[in-house]
Amino acid sequence: MSEVSVIELVAGASLIVQLVMALLLASSVTSWMIILRKRSELSMTRTEADRFEEEFWKGGDLIAMYRKLESHKANAQGVASIFESGFREFARLRQHGAIGADQIIEGSRRAMRAALLKETDRLEKSLAMLATIGSISPYVGLFGTVWGIMSVFYGLGNAAQVTLAQVGPGISEALITTAMGLFAAIPAVIFYNRYADQVSRLELRYDTFVEELSTILQRSATSRNVSKEA
Repeated sequence: MSEVSVIELVAGASLIVQLVMALLLASSVTSWMIILRKRSELSMTRTEADRFEEEFWKGGDLIAMYRKLESHKANAQGVASIFESGFREFARLRQHGAIGADQIIEGSRRAMRAALLKETDRLEKSLAMLATIGSISPYVGLFGTVWGIMSVFYGLGNAAQVTLAQVGPGISEALITTAMGLFAAIPAVIFYNRYADQVSRLELRYDTFVEELSTILQRSATSRNVSKEA
């Protein structure tokens, strides 16, 4: 089918079918915008996590790392945000001599968990829209097809003789909405599953870091090697 014939079919479709086509086209454009933006965001998040963890596991001074993060005007994200939140709470609680090591670690862990949830929420943003587009686009396209076919047969209700040449163009116009629904849905479903898996892996990575940092802070709280003036 040539490009010109497709344009002619779209132009000749009924108003309802054209509205369905416009909705599906907007859904497809929206999904690709989300796909490209989320791809960049997740790639950057993994890169920043690799960079921070590489520096963290070199065994440097935790206070120096914390102050370095605090000095940045932009808010830390990912693993850095979890570390900053946990160490800030740890340093604050350490200033109170009456608080035991277990309470200090528990407070720090809660702060890290809160930061982890914020990071997970940030990474999951817009994924629900992809899932919605992937789920409903085929049905929207099917609605346009059914409506178009109904319109064709309704228009031929008073015809004495119906030929394929009469119903063919109208049915072709209607079937375009099904194709457009699949065109919008398939990429959305593929990339939703891919990105949801990547977010789950990052969440597991964050959770592991929380446990590892908690262990380090537990030793610090017990040995009193971390300065109270962080």
